[in-house]
Amino acid sequence: MRAFQDAQLARYVAEYLYPFSPYYRGLFDRVGVRPEQVRGIDDLRRLPVTRKSDLLPTDDDPQRFRQFVLQPSKETIRSAWPLGRKLPLLWQSLTKGRPFVEERLRKEFYPCFMTFTTGRSAEPVPFFYSSHDLDRLRVTGKRLIEVLGLDSETRVANVFPYAPHLAFWQVVSAGFEAGMMVLSTGGGKVMGSSGDLRAIGRTRAQALLGVPGYVYHLLRKGVAQGADMSSVRTVVLGAERVPPGMKEKIRALLSQMGARDVKVFGTYGFTEARMAFAECPTPDSGEYSGYHLYPDLALFEVCDPKTGEAMPEGEDGELVFTPLSGRGSTVFRYGTGDLVRGGIQYGACPHCGRTTPRISSNLTRESSLKDLQLLKVKGTLVNLEDCAVILAGMAEIEEWQVELVKKDDDPLEVDEVVIHVALRAGAEEEATATKLRNAFRSSIEISPNRIEFRTLEGMLRKIGMETEIKEKRFLDSRPVR
Repeated sequence: MRAFQDAQLARYVAEYLYPFSPYYRGLFDRVGVRPEQVRGIDDLRRLPVTRKSDLLPTDDDPQRFRQFVLQPSKETIRSAWPLGRKLPLLWQSLTKGRPFVEERLRKEFYPCFMTFTTGRSAEPVPFFYSSHDLDRLRVTGKRLIEVLGLDSETRVANVFPYAPHLAFWQVVSAGFEAGMMVLSTGGGKVMGSSGDLRAIGRTRAQALLGVPGYVYHLLRKGVAQGADMSSVRTVVLGAERVPPGMKEKIRALLSQMGARDVKVFGTYGFTEARMAFAECPTPDSGEYSGYHLYPDLALFEVCDPKTGEAMPEGEDGELVFTPLSGRGSTVFRYGTGDLVRGGIQYGACPHCGRTTPRISSNLTRESSLKDLQLLKVKGTLVNLEDCAVILAGMAEIEEWQVELVKKDDDPLEVDEVVIHVALRAGAEEEATATKLRNAFRSSIEISPNRIEFRTLEGMLRKIGMETEIKEKRFLDSRPVR
């Protein structure tokens, strides 16, 4: 596989990236790297890591995102493609006419579908797919459902929000490719949760796919309404890390609605990759298989987030993505901002036996790391996603939000952590507060300054459930100096 990846990478750089990408042609020239010098994965270290900030508009270049779109011309195709690639085009031009060849190339390269990067750590940026990329989205979608143990007979309810981001469209494309019956509700903003529940009940959906927070909210509402979810066997969650406690809470809600032996999976993906990766079925003991990759379509490195240097195998670091097949908008050696613990595993999966590489399920967004000035003398680096693991996993807590504030709203004062929670019926405030403080001290070595208890309805409004594309779990209300 390594030899195959090296060959694919060298070909992609020489025949697609360097000749057709204005941004990367300029980058290669600036750092003094010729495309033929990239012969394999080890040569990637010659190039700097691309950051999301590199895609953002500037005063001098407000349309900077266009520089990342592959833009072939007759001249660049003639100069970059080897004879073996050009002869079929010449033959088709002679036998079927030049318009046929032009239309074929147009379908391969011309942007026909626009999404946006998620904007979690920076402003959303337009990201384009060509027909070639949409075909790949269908291929990776089918692989995704195979890893999850689904098939063409599975009835699917897609409750990801209808939005120009990867998750919704990956599920739709997977359904098209596999011939599955997929009901896409668009999440709570389109049909409302009650409408989603009715539709799921009528179709007797066997698999439920969506954002963890909304899926939990939907199932909680289903229990309150006495919904029948006995047909559900699989829940697939995307867009954020899924702690074991959240999986247990989802299984418990489904059990109350008649579902048995439900498997709950996490997935990992991002718009710039144009594909998503899944965990495979594992025992219900809290084990994670890691996310199964597609090494024929993309490369992942684990790098030092500060220097971009590749880390030794098995070490922690930032995931850096490089495509082996991509048209439209293309990023290369792209820093995802996601920190992985345990690196990439290359041995056979102990659960499904697949021999493709796997990313550890223990991922953290770099944007979730906050340097909090909890004392006057020094800052403390706090991982907000570790907070999420605690809060989402506690059985006593229905909904939550972490808010960062300044003491007395003074920009020069210390930072404070405020936890807003809505409790499940029967949970006691004092006991829950004690348990929560102990969990915070044990896991992340800080204690919340305040824990504020709210009604479930008030908490749902505060996090934007059914009104925002994604719930507002972390709120930074610190005034700027």
